[in-house]
Amino acid sequence: MVSFVATPIGNLKDITLRALETLKEADVIFCEDTRHTVKLLNAYEIKKPLYACHKFNETEAATKILEASRRGEKVAVVSDAGTPVVSDPGNVVCRILREANEPYTLIPGACAFVAALVLSALPADRFAFIGFLPSKTGEKKAVLEKYKDLDLTLAFHSAPQDVDKDVATMYEVFGDRRAVAVREITKIHEESTPFTLAEGLAGEKRGEYVLLVEGAAEKESPLNALSEKEHIQHYMAAGLDKKEALKRAAKDRGVSKSELYPFAIDL
Repeated sequence: MVSFVATPIGNLKDITLRALETLKEADVIFCEDTRHTVKLLNAYEIKKPLYACHKFNETEAATKILEASRRGEKVAVVSDAGTPVVSDPGNVVCRILREANEPYTLIPGACAFVAALVLSALPADRFAFIGFLPSKTGEKKAVLEKYKDLDLTLAFHSAPQDVDKDVATMYEVFGDRRAVAVREITKIHEESTPFTLAEGLAGEKRGEYVLLVEGAAEKESPLNALSEKEHIQHYMAAGLDKKEALKRAAKDRGVSKSELYPFAIDL
């Protein structure tokens, strides 16, 4: 059986009892960086064979994971921090296991962008996680263009050396919006800093960031420039009956149908 195990994103105490149990019972652990994972294991006195599974060898590692699972071994897969697969290695492993009809599970836990969303205080009822942007400006813009009209909070990962360029490109594509930069999550120097895309994020950039950007403002319908009666007539001229035309106009104007009804009585 293969278990993807979420590990702490900063504070080593942020690991679940089930995650520790899974790591202790594993016959082998595949990890993004053995040097990093061994620190976590040493903190909890866990000694297991460690093998690398990172973006440069993931297909090869996935084959070994599949073979080990088929031999009846318990395999744990972890990334350096947080939940594997989410902006971390593991997606290729999942695909190969699924194609081979080999069962796997997730031991849930910490996830950086979810923690950052809470710390940002931006709307969290609907959001989109974008992850890291491409390094080339043209490709960066192309990705951002896909999301510029979404009216929901956008979450990005950004390395310290990329933050200023990422923010500048967001401003170029999105225009000015509220944003929050979150870093050092769960650590002593945890920070959640509000700023706007126009002003940029001030100060020296250290550590990996999660950037949260507010969604696009809802665009007002150009039909709202018409009078209430003309608005309803517009939809009726397009072939809608009066009831549906009234409904559409009310939605455009952000009012109830009852408010517009007096304008439709003689239509």
